[in-house]
Amino acid sequence: MEGKMLIFSAPSGAGKTTIVRAMLDFFPELEFSVSACSRPRRETEVDGRDYYFLGVEGFKKKISEGAFLEWEEVYKNNYYGTLRSEVDRIWAAGRHVIFDVDVYGGINIKRQFGDNALSVFVMPPSMEILEERLRKRATDDEASLGKRLEKARHEIGKAGEFDIVLRNDDLDRATEEAKQIVAGFLHEK
Repeated sequence: MEGKMLIFSAPSGAGKTTIVRAMLDFFPELEFSVSACSRPRRETEVDGRDYYFLGVEGFKKKISEGAFLEWEEVYKNNYYGTLRSEVDRIWAAGRHVIFDVDVYGGINIKRQFGDNALSVFVMPPSMEILEERLRKRATDDEASLGKRLEKARHEIGKAGEFDIVLRNDDLDRATEEAKQIVAGFLHEK
């Protein structure tokens, strides 16, 4: 069975992961597509749940085999991507796929799957609020934070390439709006 695909993309800190988790809790017919990456696993992470941790060489091998729907080298030797096998696994289970992917990955998946995919760009209220959210996370030094914010500016410029722009200035409202968007897409013929 070929199911549908929901693609949620946003700059880091815009709230997409929180919204995707809410969709997974609300819609039992959705299953999360676990991304692959080249970076080492962190202590709290589980392979196959958080990511498929392939290492740089393993990731490059999968690229050469054509195993990815989409992939990107986010920073030097820091790869992220979506394995075709992950989508096949979810569809074989009779479910629809939901993605939490970066902006360029979202655009690439939408291009490949057209009307079978709905792409949603989660828009932060402003760059100032986005910066504030990223600072509160306290996961980046100043240089990394600067890179994330610069990347976010470029990504916001791509919002028009998505089917829907969902403004997240209030998480509860944005989550409710996302539920309506998802229900409409899943139940249309």
